[in-house]
Amino acid sequence: MRMNKIYSLFGLAVRSGNVASGEFAVEKAVKAGRALLVVISEDASRNTEKKFYNMCNFYQVPMFRYGTKEELGHAMGKEMRTSLAITEEGFAKYIRKHLEALEEGDGGSEHGENEST
Repeated sequence: MRMNKIYSLFGLAVRSGNVASGEFAVEKAVKAGRALLVVISEDASRNTEKKFYNMCNFYQVPMFRYGTKEELGHAMGKEMRTSLAITEEGFAKYIRKHLEALEEGDGGSEHGENEST
């Protein structure tokens, strides 16, 4: 697995208690207004992608696609994770800045495709 700054930030956010991970926890955080940024894996199913895209658009939460299920899970010290929500403003802004920079740098092709703003 290619470790980088974004995965490190995910790990820090988890250790500080500012992440909801897993489909149900992320959905709950978004609907409760606690989620400030949602990230889903690039290998998430089309149904999962559509579900989070629609939910994030409705609740006006930025959503990005980044990494694989295995990479996201490993960064959080868990097994595979398809989705995560950042619930702290500082982490959300910093991670979003890095994801947007990736998107601008390589057009969002491999990692960091922004689905919603």
